[in-house]
Amino acid sequence: MAGTSTHTVTNQPPPLAGYDVFTADRALVAAVERHTGPDVLDEVREELSVLGRAAGSAQVQEWGARANENPPRLRTHDRYGHRIDEVDFDPAWHRLLGKGVGAGLTAAWTRPAGHVRRAAAFLVWTQVEAGNCCPLSMTHAAVPALRADPELAAEWVPRLTSTVYDRELRPAARKPGALFGMAMTEKQGGSDVRANTTEARPLAEAGTYTLTGHKWFCSAPMSDGFLVLAQAPGGLTCFLVPRVLADGARNVFLLQRLKDKLGNRSNASAEVEFDGTWARRVGEEGRGVRTIIDMVAATRLDCALGSAGLMRQAVAQAVHHCAHREAFGTALIDKPLMRNVLADLALESEAATTLALRLAAAHDDGSEQERAFLRLAVPAAKYWITKRCTPVAVEAAECLGGNGYVEESGLPRLVRESPLNSVWEGAGNVQALDVLRALQREPGALDACLTEIGRAHGADHRLDRAVKDLFTELADLDGVEARARRLVERLALVLQGSLLVRHAPPEVSDAFCASRLGGDHGASFGTLPTGLDLTAIVERARPVP
Repeated sequence: MAGTSTHTVTNQPPPLAGYDVFTADRALVAAVERHTGPDVLDEVREELSVLGRAAGSAQVQEWGARANENPPRLRTHDRYGHRIDEVDFDPAWHRLLGKGVGAGLTAAWTRPAGHVRRAAAFLVWTQVEAGNCCPLSMTHAAVPALRADPELAAEWVPRLTSTVYDRELRPAARKPGALFGMAMTEKQGGSDVRANTTEARPLAEAGTYTLTGHKWFCSAPMSDGFLVLAQAPGGLTCFLVPRVLADGARNVFLLQRLKDKLGNRSNASAEVEFDGTWARRVGEEGRGVRTIIDMVAATRLDCALGSAGLMRQAVAQAVHHCAHREAFGTALIDKPLMRNVLADLALESEAATTLALRLAAAHDDGSEQERAFLRLAVPAAKYWITKRCTPVAVEAAECLGGNGYVEESGLPRLVRESPLNSVWEGAGNVQALDVLRALQREPGALDACLTEIGRAHGADHRLDRAVKDLFTELADLDGVEARARRLVERLALVLQGSLLVRHAPPEVSDAFCASRLGGDHGASFGTLPTGLDLTAIVERARPVP
């Protein structure tokens, strides 16, 4: 009995559980209210709060931990030697995916304020377990590509936008809802999809083909259908590959192996072999990139949203820990240096959330001006927000000290996940070069971005000066490729600054402009200048269960 006194637990924070992930995120709530019409705002708030309470519950958090700890397993054959090419997931994975589908994370295209409400939900649900967001993202993003073929869209879009999750492999026509994956890249080309060698041979039935080739990355391999790029007689073309054919037979979809990834462990990413695989053409021959580009744009926005969600959860965990942990007589959150670190992290998180939701609102608007804005703003935001995610996650883990290096804290999972969105859907250089292409070929995109930035003109002298510097960069495009990252970073920062100056509390916009635009900031977090209201910034970021 005497020894038990050494096990008295003191000065340990309670778990961050039993709270509403949505309503506890003041920046996200403000963005949703700003971009949602009054006719549906109450409905959207309630819907997101229901999802937020689920995401913050101990039970759903346990599902996320279980799905991560028990990664998918490839089964190429059944016990009798028949080829089946299936992936087994932990039951927690299916519970998470069912919740995500049920919450409308694939239904943005069919509901009022669909993209804003779905973006906010995606940001919330990422904080539970990011892996299950991959099939949700692919399914959501497939819709605009399928609309290149009205007949295919009429058949498939109602299934993809359904709120019913059906995990069984059977013909999609017999299912109440369906999921989609994507297989574009090959080992010899990577992001250079025009180097693809997968061959598509036409069949007698118009619009149908057989595919032969190997895909280096196939996302969500247990989905009901896939968008695939292959070389048809007329050039690189987009195809729909169903997992199960209409007669119930399995399509030829040979899973060679699952990728052993740094993070994103709950989600299966596969190599797949096509060998006489039946496919249906989407769009015209030779226009595969043009057909699939809207899907890529949608998944790139999801990369930004996913990184914003990871940053928010990292900051929430750090602030929560420091509010309940004492050192040298007072709470960590009240220590001036720790407060500087937390405020700095909170600024990065709020800026990411604010910009990502603005992009979602542009999708809902759909006007020519907003489409032009998205053409430039999406790759810039994807580049910058995803780049900031890893340093935020690592610094947040350090706020917990040694506890943040222990798996039970959840921070190591965030750290491992944090580089992913910067790599997927085109790594940093791909995004930077895409921005250059938009600048050179689509002048309306720059005009739309500058119009958005200009709405804050005169509100903060540091922002005005940063915009002037951006103009200087844009005026000299000689040798611009070598400094494309610098240009894209500046564009993303002034977009964030313009939005925060107009919409965030003064203490947030003041600190952002001083540090990110005014140059009064060190090379690491926790180097904000003096004279800022750091207490208010940290309190705004605090998740209150």
